Amino acid sequence: MKYYLIAGEASGDLHAAALMKALKNEDKDAVFRFFGGDLMLAEGGTLVKHYREMAYMGFIPVILNFDKVLANIRLCCNDITQWKPDVVILVDYPGFNLKIAKFVKIHQISPVYYYISPKIWAWKEYRIKSIRKYVDRMFSILPFEVPFYQKHNYHIDYVGNPTVDELSERPYQNETFEQFVEESRLGNKPIIALLAGSRVAEIKDNLPIMIESASAFRDYQLVVAGAPGVEPDFYNQFIKGEGVAVVFGKTYRLLQQSRAALVTSGTATLETALIGVPQVVCYKMKGGKLAYQIFKRILHIRFVSLVNLIADREIVKELLVHLFTVENTRRELRVLLNDTPERRQMISGYKEMADKLGAPDAPQKAAYLIVESLSKISRS
Repeated sequence: MKYYLIAGEASGDLHAAALMKALKNEDKDAVFRFFGGDLMLAEGGTLVKHYREMAYMGFIPVILNFDKVLANIRLCCNDITQWKPDVVILVDYPGFNLKIAKFVKIHQISPVYYYISPKIWAWKEYRIKSIRKYVDRMFSILPFEVPFYQKHNYHIDYVGNPTVDELSERPYQNETFEQFVEESRLGNKPIIALLAGSRVAEIKDNLPIMIESASAFRDYQLVVAGAPGVEPDFYNQFIKGEGVAVVFGKTYRLLQQSRAALVTSGTATLETALIGVPQVVCYKMKGGKLAYQIFKRILHIRFVSLVNLIADREIVKELLVHLFTVENTRRELRVLLNDTPERRQMISGYKEMADKLGAPDAPQKAAYLIVESLSKISRS
């Protein structure tokens, strides 16, 4: 069968590539054409457009590049029309992908499936109308999305979370602390890991406060997980003279050897929890208390970290916007560095959360359901 996939950013490229690999296991005749990245390209098929040429994040960048956004949408629609796939599979990236879903359904080109739901449970809940009209099946990677969609009378399939797969298959799981610090040219003190985000703006906002907060703990060394796509020299302005190290391409290994971590909200909080490292979730935004109040009114959720959202209770402390201060962060970090009831409760909470996520094999489960569904359609 012919599969047309659309992923508009690095995380989508990662998850779509894993799905493509699984689809090849289920369908030996699978042929791929896609908007995506290098990881998808490595699985085979034709790359129509790289996500680097279409990843405009935020209102202002989209407006400034609106002509390019429209051109990419036209390119995608025309390419799908000419190629005539058996299915279009969308991966997150809702601003772009829901427009493609509408086009494909209106022109009755193929079924439209969605792998990794847009976060409409957090904001832009109105997008459920488009999903109901234009998306034939949704394959979810977060268990709390099932009751959310049920509330809107829309059935989805929870297939597990691919982060569980990535961590269960990661290399160096038996690496010792001594091996890691020697290879990474680090000291012998226990480590506090700093995960300050993947984008330059995030790092600028978060890393200075993280460093100042964690520097109070002299018996520990601070190690930053360098973000892919960010130049090593960029970090120099923050770590110069601070005795802070940066490692690239070793985030999982770094976390595995860390006593505790300061982590910006996002998938990194889930990764940190699944590895079992106590953490403080930190996120700085300009605007202080006013921004925080607006933030709370826009979002329709109690928490922002995936750990707390999946558990449906507070497992990790979230220090957001004006609450993310040096004083608050040091207080929370001090509790987690010592063998305290809070530290033990957090680790116990991680296990509860992991049970809700379930076993590995999310891409394979999704691939099986996709091929099974398409086979039924072809026979009918």
